[in-house]
Amino acid sequence: MGDRRFEAITLNTIGDVYDSLGELQQALDYLNQALSIVRAVGDRAGEATILTNIGVIYSDLGEKQQALDYLNQALLLRRAVGDRRGEASTLNNIGAVYNDLGDQQQALDYYNQALLLRRAVGDKGGEAIALNNIGAVYNDLGELQQALDYYNQALSIVRAVGDRSGEATTLNNIGVIYSDLGEKQQALDYYNQALLLRRAVGDKGGEASTLSNIGVLYNFLGEKQQALDYLNQALPILRTVGDKGGEASTLSNIGLVYSSLGEKQQALDYYNQALPLRRAVGDRRGEASTLSNIGLVYSSLGNQQQALDYYNQALPILRTVGDRRGEATTLNNIGLVYNSLGEKQQALNYYNQALPLRRDIGDRNGEANSLYNLAASEYNRGKFATALPHIEAAIEIIEDLRSKIGSQELRTSYFATVQNYYQLYIDLLMRLHQQNPNQGYDAQALHISERARARSLLELLAEANADIRTGVDPELLEQEQNLLQQLNAVEHRRYQLATEGYSDSEINEIKAQSQALLNQLDQLEAQIRINSPRYADLQYPEPLTLGEIQRQVLDEDTLLLQYSLGPYRSYLWAVTKDSITSYELPSEGEINALAQQFHEQLQSPSAPNQDLALQLSEMILSPVASQLGNKRLLVVGDGALQYVPFAALPAPNAPETDNPLGYTPLLVQHEIVTSSSASTVAISRRTLANRSPGSKMLAVLADPVFEENDARFAGVTAR
Repeated sequence: MGDRRFEAITLNTIGDVYDSLGELQQALDYLNQALSIVRAVGDRAGEATILTNIGVIYSDLGEKQQALDYLNQALLLRRAVGDRRGEASTLNNIGAVYNDLGDQQQALDYYNQALLLRRAVGDKGGEAIALNNIGAVYNDLGELQQALDYYNQALSIVRAVGDRSGEATTLNNIGVIYSDLGEKQQALDYYNQALLLRRAVGDKGGEASTLSNIGVLYNFLGEKQQALDYLNQALPILRTVGDKGGEASTLSNIGLVYSSLGEKQQALDYYNQALPLRRAVGDRRGEASTLSNIGLVYSSLGNQQQALDYYNQALPILRTVGDRRGEATTLNNIGLVYNSLGEKQQALNYYNQALPLRRDIGDRNGEANSLYNLAASEYNRGKFATALPHIEAAIEIIEDLRSKIGSQELRTSYFATVQNYYQLYIDLLMRLHQQNPNQGYDAQALHISERARARSLLELLAEANADIRTGVDPELLEQEQNLLQQLNAVEHRRYQLATEGYSDSEINEIKAQSQALLNQLDQLEAQIRINSPRYADLQYPEPLTLGEIQRQVLDEDTLLLQYSLGPYRSYLWAVTKDSITSYELPSEGEINALAQQFHEQLQSPSAPNQDLALQLSEMILSPVASQLGNKRLLVVGDGALQYVPFAALPAPNAPETDNPLGYTPLLVQHEIVTSSSASTVAISRRTLANRSPGSKMLAVLADPVFEENDARFAGVTAR
């Protein structure tokens, strides 16, 4: 009898090993052999354990009803033999199956039963697992604050009992909540804590899950290559550990990145790999998400009917499983389809269904997106006054979300992803100005242009003048110094390789090391900012209004020319100390094309193309020709205009000359100053007001060449 029990234990153990390797059918074979033995010898406790294990495998195979049958048999046996710990474990597993089936209320019932039992028997580790699972259900339901409360209870327990693996899981889960709340810097901090712990305890599957989450976050922030790097680290690990669900999720996320990069066929390839895996493991929520993503690709390719087919497959699944976030996203996407089909009222109906859902679940980024779509839809219908409050609310949300990102680099990347919000806002205000020229809409549009372009630089300037490292934990500063030393060592090694000769693999390895250190340094500096008393008290200057620009930046002899380029039309504001006039210009595409050609021509040793210069001047300067006089010009460019030396442009309406250029350049009659924004001119003046003059006579600004393959070497011969 004892030998047979030992045989059953061994078979069960072998089954567990195959399960951990992802060989689920093999695992089932061994577990079924073990089950026959424990039943034959009357080992009811052992039978309950094996039934539970079989149930979990059927769940992983996507056979949820089979899983419930085995788990319910196990539950009756656990109760019959008085195994309260085992009963709690089985209740937890049943809850997980119901959660996978989208029956969140049933899942909560079972998880709460498990939680009570685990508390009753003093199983702290099990209690933390139950709390995490309950938090996950509330997350799926969009009850993010509830989820966070349960995760924080779990975190306290796992830290108290020294469960580093459980701590890593909980930190990862908290990161997911902060990401969904739009608090991306907070999310990244929790993910990085989780990643270190998961690597320390050797949890490869958990490591991959967190890597994937970090990749998704970087994609949201506009750092596409960073996103792909993390997702491509996760994918082979998930395949190695046999986590089909995680593999499907990561494939889908990689597809999302390629879609946002405009590589739609690549995106479809990844989605079509993910979809059968989602179905194979019974992940209906993930299946619906991938169907919705495929719909988005077809929509962007112009195949709106195909897109609708996929969205309409996804929507009922999302509603069945209670995925309100996914439902809201899909409703929003259906609205986009109807908008592109010209069915504006249908589009509005779907946007208006998505918006309250997004507000209800606290999806602030999604809320901003729905508000933007509503504003764009009303704009396209010519209802500018109706559109205005929608875009104002959207801008308020994204500026709040942006302010919570501690990393300046990531903050800037995120801001770049939402510039279309500002373009719509400016365009809307200028259309209202055309209808109501005396209501100050043009001045408001100029202020929004400043907000769109000046924030990042204003923040950098403010931080440069505040010692935000004062009062920071010395350990953080020491870590920063160590990272800088490592980075210096890597860069020195790169220099040595460049001078001594190197292979592609060597230089690629050095580049990868350098990038990894830069990523760590950026994250650490974000942490230093957040923990700095000086940073917490730092008041960032606001971009200037029209009146402030006129008082603080302009004098009687200066004319501000500020450009804003948009996809359909662009604008120029000409501002003096006591007036503002505005002009509509051609689209961003037209202006950028001409500006880029002019920029390239100036770098060519061949004779300049007079016609090209005259065309560009006509396009961007002739509207304001009568205001130029002999004034100093403060030029704030946009898009490719930021690369155009205005001093070299022809003065509008000036006669042809016999000089080598064939025209009179602006610099003959005007002092020209260029700036990234009018607001940065004001803050720079305040910053420099009390600075002592430099003791040296010469300042040199250069764009140095460090590598032999620099494009600027092309065509240059050694002398």
